[in-house]
Amino acid sequence: MKIGFAGLGVMGGPMARHLVQTGHEVTGFNRSPDKARAWAEATGGRFAATVAEASDGVELLVLCVGNDDDVRQVVTEALPHLAPGAVIVDHTTTSAPVAREMAALAAGTGRAFIDAPVSGGQAGAENGQLSVMAGGDATALARVEATLMAYSKAVKHMGPSGSGQLTKMVNQIAIAGVVQGLAEAVHFAEVAGLDTTAAYDAISKGAAQSWQMDNRWKTMAEGQFEFGFAVDWMRKDLGLVLDEARTNGAHLSLTALVDQFYSEVQAMGGARWDTSSLAARLQDRKPRS
Repeated sequence: MKIGFAGLGVMGGPMARHLVQTGHEVTGFNRSPDKARAWAEATGGRFAATVAEASDGVELLVLCVGNDDDVRQVVTEALPHLAPGAVIVDHTTTSAPVAREMAALAAGTGRAFIDAPVSGGQAGAENGQLSVMAGGDATALARVEATLMAYSKAVKHMGPSGSGQLTKMVNQIAIAGVVQGLAEAVHFAEVAGLDTTAAYDAISKGAAQSWQMDNRWKTMAEGQFEFGFAVDWMRKDLGLVLDEARTNGAHLSLTALVDQFYSEVQAMGGARWDTSSLAARLQDRKPRS
């Protein structure tokens, strides 16, 4: 396919690279032109200086940008330049209302907009193992699903526009609770005088096992947080979750509390730390001998 890709950061760059490697003609745009040039030189993709240039005549436009306003700007600029019947797939984590708004805007020009946030983090993007949760027109998604599998292990259609974003909110709610529980478990093991590695070995094959435990227990215990999905990004996502909950009436007491804990991590200077840095706010609360 002839593809445009907007947003070549830690997630978008590897995703766009996978598309090039599977034989598609990919033109990449980034707000920082130097990043887009570097991506093009490294992958063999094409460089675009503007959204219009990246969108010119493409059948598929993929977005992986920052927030609602970024999505609005890119889609608005891109629509007049896309091929007739083109599909826009937005991997940005945004609000559900902006997904519905962009779907209506695209439909008015004869194109389709799919809200398709992802889970799997930077490692998933690098390894082509992302999980995609999609909302929007099922027929349009079916047209591009095989293409999206270049960087995905699963693509799941969740329903009408906005459903992908709502599902990503479910994902973030679940992660927030698990990471806080894991941080407290590591903290308790340390305060109790247990060998944290032995404690992990003892519990990680039972009901407590999780992706977060397998990938973050050791680094939490070692106080290593300079990697992974940043606290700033998680707070953005949890803000979307809590806004939606205020609208639909869902009760998210734990999620609101964990969001508050992340604000404490930001105040500690951990805005760019991995989300597992919830453990850092507990490390200063160990009993002094």
